Amino acid sequence: MRYLDRLQPLALLVMRFALGVIMVAHGYQKVFRNLRPFVHMVGSMGIPQWLGYVAAFTELLGGLLIIIGFFTRPAAFALCIDLGVAIWKVHWHNGLMGSPDHPGFEFPLAVVALAFALIFFAAGPISIDHVLRGGGTGLRRS
Repeated sequence: MRYLDRLQPLALLVMRFALGVIMVAHGYQKVFRNLRPFVHMVGSMGIPQWLGYVAAFTELLGGLLIIIGFFTRPAAFALCIDLGVAIWKVHWHNGLMGSPDHPGFEFPLAVVALAFALIFFAAGPISIDHVLRGGGTGLRRS
C-alpha cells in the first residue's frame, strides 16, 4: 500500500478544495447577497452583531485561503470556530438529521471535520504554504 502514501498530497488538496469551495459559496452568499439579514440574525441569537461580519468574511476569505493553501492552519482554525458556533446556535436544536425545513447539523459537522483535520495535517506539499517554507515544487520523489 505504499503507493497510496504517495497520493497523500493529492488527498490533502482534495480536502482543501472541498472545504474551500463550500466555505466560499456560503461566505459569498452572506457577504454579497445577505449581509445585513445575516448580521441581524446573528444579533437575534444573543451574539454581538459585529461578529456576523466576522463570520461572513471568515467563511469567504478563509475558504479562499484554504483553496490556495495559504495560512491554511489559521484559516482552518477560524473556520472551526465559525462552524462550531453555527452548529451550536443554529443547527443543534434540529438534531443530527433535522427536517426539510430545518436542517440538522450533519452537514456542518462533516465540514468542521475537514477543517479540524487541516489544522493538524496542514495544507500539504501542493500549496503556497509549502512553497513559502522552502519546499520547492511541492512534490517529493521517493
